[in-house]
Amino acid sequence: MKAMLALLSNALLRVTGRTAEAPTVSEAARVVASRSFADFTPRATFDIKKCDLHLLEAGPPVEAELTREQGLQYYRSMQTVRRMELKADQLYKQKVIRGFCHLYDGQEACAAGIEAAITPSDHLITAYRAHGYTFTRGVSVRQILAELTGRKGGVAKGKGGSMHMYAPNFYGGNGIVGAQVPLGAGVALACQYQGNQQVCVTLYGDGAANQGQIFEAYNMAALWKLPCIFVCENNQYGMGTSVERAAASTEYYRRGDYIPGLRVDGMDVLCVREATRFAAEHCRSGKGPIVMELQTYRYHGHSMSDPGVSYRTREEIQEVRSKNDPISLLKERLLSNNMASAEELKEMDLDIRKEVEEAAQLATSDPEPPLEELCDHVFANNPPLAVRGTTPWARLTSVS
Repeated sequence: MKAMLALLSNALLRVTGRTAEAPTVSEAARVVASRSFADFTPRATFDIKKCDLHLLEAGPPVEAELTREQGLQYYRSMQTVRRMELKADQLYKQKVIRGFCHLYDGQEACAAGIEAAITPSDHLITAYRAHGYTFTRGVSVRQILAELTGRKGGVAKGKGGSMHMYAPNFYGGNGIVGAQVPLGAGVALACQYQGNQQVCVTLYGDGAANQGQIFEAYNMAALWKLPCIFVCENNQYGMGTSVERAAASTEYYRRGDYIPGLRVDGMDVLCVREATRFAAEHCRSGKGPIVMELQTYRYHGHSMSDPGVSYRTREEIQEVRSKNDPISLLKERLLSNNMASAEELKEMDLDIRKEVEEAAQLATSDPEPPLEELCDHVFANNPPLAVRGTTPWARLTSVS
């Protein structure tokens, strides 16, 4: 230790011109931090898994460049979603969160990778497993947890809960299985009509992939060459039923038939990012829609009423956690390529944990929305005429 301090003293003298018997511990730490920061690798290129293609001559690249700043940003985003979902699980079991609640832990690379490849002006619509995308679309952890607990400070003022969260250019979670897909095609139609070069990312799960309205949306999108990226988040199980038992064909990226498709490693944030960039460029160039299947995995059950281990083993879940976790994969890349230090990531983890804990405290102490506001915000403006069930406490009258 004394030898180290002596070396640091000499380094400090060369840098600052100050004379000193020996640097203090804080000075030593600052010198180490500055030297190690300069030694970090600013960018690196990684081999990524090749995508399976349908009706495409070429696909996304098999190499992805990652800068240190991007790596830390993706890590923070995915780790925040993970911590937020684990806190939601805890609050639900404490009966602070009620009703439906579908958690996203395990699938974080999908949300982070898609968001890294599109712009805030692009559009995104998803199903009821929406917390991760609500965060990546810019909503704070506090607003998300407050919405889950039904509080006034929630992103939908406590009226939507887990399945109904919204933000600019984010059309939220939708409770009806598959219903968001034709809505997403409609948003893409608006983008085409306005000629703004924007795309709509329309997400659904492997369970919803068998819904008829999805194929109807495919048909209209292909006919009109809509800038729509149809994304099937294949997390292997729909409502407790494995994909093999629910679908005659589990190649969801081919389900578009006449629409080109990609099958992507959804546990690798770089794979998802590069595939989404490819798909967005395909749409923006006027070639019409494209289908992406993201092969991912959910650690929790379908919803909080599903323990998640009656139709799969605990060993299966643990194997995915240990061998293919999206956060661990990115962390290993950062550390093994000297793009970050273990101490730096640990400090980030502590900051995220603190942020989530503070958000949970605020979400549980925030007041509930007042009863007189229960029927507000049904319309953007005042309703043009009396509509049964939307005017607060109105008495119905007969006009016959």
